[in-house]
Amino acid sequence: MHDSKNIMIVLSSPSGAGKTTITKKIQQKFNSFRISVSHTTRKPRPNEIDGVDYNFVSHDQFKKLINDNKFYEYASIFDNYYGTSKESVDKLLKTNDLIFDIDWQGTKQLSKFPNLKLIKIYITTKNKSDLKKRLLKRNQDSHSEVEKRLKSFDQDIKHWSDYDYIIINENLENCFKQVENIIFNNKKKLFSLE
Repeated sequence: MHDSKNIMIVLSSPSGAGKTTITKKIQQKFNSFRISVSHTTRKPRPNEIDGVDYNFVSHDQFKKLINDNKFYEYASIFDNYYGTSKESVDKLLKTNDLIFDIDWQGTKQLSKFPNLKLIKIYITTKNKSDLKKRLLKRNQDSHSEVEKRLKSFDQDIKHWSDYDYIIINENLENCFKQVENIIFNNKKKLFSLE
């Protein structure tokens, strides 16, 4: 069950808007935070480690986990599956604050569990062309992949109302400061409820 002293932050953003960097900065600043490591069927990127960045599984393994009701949420994104394991979340929450690095589909599903007290933050760029620049600059995706990610930007915008906070990341430090303040304020609220 959810320990009232631990908070759960959901961070969502279009690909390339800085979510992963912000997630890592939260972990460096607050040693109480752990990242909920998602299961995925996509292949690891060269710098990714199984069990640290993601739990990499086959499509068959993922489908079995779905059938066995092992996920709080899962979604199919760009031809791959991503999911949040109930077991690992429940275990981590006993002693840690938690960050979920998930998209709007996952956020909607997680929101259905009343025992999970979520603080939902959406990080975005100021516009689509800014996002395109970032995606091209990070140079991780093929041209068709970049186009696919840009198309999903229009879809993402429709779900902003599901979030508690929307932050435009024009400057990484400012963006992180805003996230930090949200964490501090929500922590303070929890402790004042004692």
